[in-house]
Amino acid sequence: MTDSIDLDLYFSRIGYRGNPRADLETLSELQRLHAEAIAFENLDPLTGRRVKLDPASLQQKLIVEGRGGYCFEHNGLMQLVLRKIGFDVIPLGARVMWNSPPDTILPRTHSLTCVRIGGESYIVDVGFGSLTPTSPLRLQTGIVQETNHEPMRLVAEGETYVLEALTESTWRPMYRFDLQPQFPADYAMANWYVSTFPESHFVNRLGVARPVPGRRYTLRGAELAIHELAGQTTRTRLESVEELRRALTEIFGIRLPEEPSLDAALLRQLTVDS
Repeated sequence: MTDSIDLDLYFSRIGYRGNPRADLETLSELQRLHAEAIAFENLDPLTGRRVKLDPASLQQKLIVEGRGGYCFEHNGLMQLVLRKIGFDVIPLGARVMWNSPPDTILPRTHSLTCVRIGGESYIVDVGFGSLTPTSPLRLQTGIVQETNHEPMRLVAEGETYVLEALTESTWRPMYRFDLQPQFPADYAMANWYVSTFPESHFVNRLGVARPVPGRRYTLRGAELAIHELAGQTTRTRLESVEELRRALTEIFGIRLPEEPSLDAALLRQLTVDS
């Protein structure tokens, strides 16, 4: 399956100019560049288009067409790339905790990756939207790990791990995961659920994110937020489909699809609470 991924095309897409090896230096650079170059976005579920996870579709959409995607697409592509380079890759699944009540148990609808290098294990995730980690995280609890953006840490809870991020001087849980390997059928089931369930926020509300050096951009509904690493956040309410289109292309770097229902989906966002 990895033979269908064109590494040269991928490297060109994210701006990688190194000599790839199955080491931590390469992994760190690929994770940073991928997150900065390929936006998190849910335009396909929002417009009723099927989200495909096969290698050819991931390459066509995220690399050739200049689109972004959500976790199953981002991390699916990254897993294919890392395997082709020679990394030891284990696909994992997680239960999202972000912005949920503490005792809520949600389904396993997020994907991430465990990468083993020289006896050490690292967590790699290029698809968590507004808080996508921009550096690999050592699979070790009890330590604060610096990334290219927010500090993060892993907390042990029984046989599971909780990934937390330090935002606004507070440690906030992002998701809970264990080390049970996930199979394509597991991702296919969860992908179908989040992209078609009528109450899924991916189906109803525009969600776009992109980290760049020194800041993060997010777009929720029609609210554009710029989060500076120094702590300041600026929020702007976009007022038209034209402004939404311009933000998607100029700020998030998305080549918009020629989809007849796109403008109608964007118009709905003007009345959706952020």
